[in-house]
Amino acid sequence: MPEFRQNLLQLANAYEGIKFVFNYREWETDFLRFYQSQVNYNISKKSRRLNATVHKGKKSYSFGLDNPTKIQLIDKIDEALSIIDKLPEDTDFVDIENDLSKSDELEKTNNIDKVTLETKINILKEVAKAVEPYNFKIYGTFICNYIRNYFINSNGIDKREINSPIMLELKAVEQKNEVTVLEAYGSENFASFDQSVLIESLLRKVKTAGNEIVDVEPGEYEVILAPRCIGEFIMYLTSGMTARSLDSNQSFFADKVDKEVFPANITIYDSPHEPDMMNFDYNSDGMLYEKMMLIEKGVFRNFYVNNYYSHKLKMEKHGANGSAIVMDTGKSSLDDMISGIANGLYISSLHYMNFINQKETSLTGLTRDGTFLIENGKLTKVVNNLRFTEKITDILNGIIEIENKSYTIPYSENYGEFGIESGKMPHVRVKGFKISSSTKTI
Repeated sequence: MPEFRQNLLQLANAYEGIKFVFNYREWETDFLRFYQSQVNYNISKKSRRLNATVHKGKKSYSFGLDNPTKIQLIDKIDEALSIIDKLPEDTDFVDIENDLSKSDELEKTNNIDKVTLETKINILKEVAKAVEPYNFKIYGTFICNYIRNYFINSNGIDKREINSPIMLELKAVEQKNEVTVLEAYGSENFASFDQSVLIESLLRKVKTAGNEIVDVEPGEYEVILAPRCIGEFIMYLTSGMTARSLDSNQSFFADKVDKEVFPANITIYDSPHEPDMMNFDYNSDGMLYEKMMLIEKGVFRNFYVNNYYSHKLKMEKHGANGSAIVMDTGKSSLDDMISGIANGLYISSLHYMNFINQKETSLTGLTRDGTFLIENGKLTKVVNNLRFTEKITDILNGIIEIENKSYTIPYSENYGEFGIESGKMPHVRVKGFKISSSTKTI
């Protein structure tokens, strides 16, 4: 047991009338960035981070420490105790997390050691070689992390979670017209990586990206949304599935539990132990993170309810955290879906999305990194980036076909500790997707 973890356990009940919540993280990364098909730099870094909340009755004070020591922590606790009586009460607060159930807390392979720098560079060389004949170069990041998370509080919680996510995200850029296309891989199990599949998927876009660049007029289009796109829309949608959004009157799903909200071909769930995804044991409170159904054959099933809102709203709490969203597959191949569209769009990726009205699920955003015209069942021309204004509920209600396979899509903020999560999504065919304007640029 790390010495600092032992310090936290000792401090958790050392102050009469005070309760503590400690989230302690030991993190390391190997971060490779490449530019114009060459390694730009490689960073290896380690750090420790403590996030703590001090509770006194219905008052609380939170703070964080980087690379903390016991002396620093005690000084910070003393500072918190000197302030906390002056703070307002949260009349809805009842107690900190008290669920002591644990996962198996298995050890995990440190993928920083397994996916060596040489391995990363060799993969990137092969990808660069594959796109070079089409006048493309590759840019992007290849990240491996190893994280130990400790959850400790004054109600007896003492839990540990290990994650070692891998994320490869690359853009291929045409050297004359600067058209970009995107491909990504993510998992904790490097045995799932298939270099030939990644290259094949990338080349499909690269070959089309060298074609003529055109604009399209505003209007409604039949579109194929790539897995990354439908995954982002669903992640935005799940923000309205939280008890917090329900409490603030920002949830589309208010009064809709066990009611049909989407077609029967839509099933979405949160699955933290899904093969080939980033896996998690606990939510941020330290409660066991287990699979939870969100949309079952079109029927809304559950809100995300953490410890705080379970008390405030008198709802049953659970550990689901929204970090591993999966959409069930359908029956159609991607080729068949594309061949069924006479005039439409293939959208590879989205950018700069913002809610217009969260309760109505309306938002706006841009396409990027490979939007292609579909003509007579084939990908033909490159389309300048487009602005769309849509309701996510309309998108899901407009799904007429779902691909018969799914893909793990990694997401990372690419700064700080490079937190990596994932979703697992198929391509979907959507009717009536609303394009509001063209940016006139790639």
